[in-house]
Amino acid sequence: MLGYRHAFHAGNFADVFKHALLVQLVLALRTKDKPFCVIDTHAGAGAYDLAADSALKNGEFDGGIGRLWGDGGAASSPDLAAYLDLVRALNPDGALRWYPGSPRLAHALLRSADRLILCERHPSDHQILHAEFAGDPQVAVHLRDGYEAPRALMPPPQRRGLVLMDPSFELAGEFARLTAAVTTIRRRWAGAVVAIWYPIIEREPSLEFLRQLKGLGIPGILVAELGLLPYRGTRGLHGSGMVIVNPPWGIDLILRRLVPALRDRLRVEGPGETRVEWLVPMP
Repeated sequence: MLGYRHAFHAGNFADVFKHALLVQLVLALRTKDKPFCVIDTHAGAGAYDLAADSALKNGEFDGGIGRLWGDGGAASSPDLAAYLDLVRALNPDGALRWYPGSPRLAHALLRSADRLILCERHPSDHQILHAEFAGDPQVAVHLRDGYEAPRALMPPPQRRGLVLMDPSFELAGEFARLTAAVTTIRRRWAGAVVAIWYPIIEREPSLEFLRQLKGLGIPGILVAELGLLPYRGTRGLHGSGMVIVNPPWGIDLILRRLVPALRDRLRVEGPGETRVEWLVPMP
């Protein structure tokens, strides 16, 4: 699996995919008046300096947000506009320097009654995250393993909401832990939207993960994938996916436009491939 600290990968094509979808999910929650809560189980540092040595080491953002920056990506795909507007808001001088992680993106879309709960187990990243949201009554930041969140933090007082799970996948057994977490979340907070990001490095593990989820008997599971390199090619990050349990109404139609648009903006060569389909249909 990946040797992972997110500062080295911030803004890469997998981040763009994950965050563009996240923005659409939070916007969907905003279509109803009742307040919601977003729980980010593996929150990271909140925002990333693309001029830092960690980001510049491999320059992964060049193949991600760098391809969308200033090239008319929003104009060519209106579904990308909200995401790109949030990235631009963090870079008001027009130069791409800062990249928002999922905490920043979700926070920017909260209304006054909505709440954000962030879990991060790495002490350094937690310290940065805690400092960023210190004093904000809408945000709670926890130094804890994100897999503790389903039992410890759910359900929140708001009965509507989203759980984002995007672990680093640097440890064995990550897919099994995610499958178990879905079962717990459904038991404790059945109305939550659950979005799980996963890398496609070797193809079979992610396919087995999807089979395990399908076997849980949970209705309404949508899967979206973006591949920029052949899945059966050399070792590396070929693509990534997101499974959405209990997705908001109509999100499948949005993703069927958004994911191909991302493929067209991000691919370097070759056709790339996308997938947006129901793993388990809505009842």
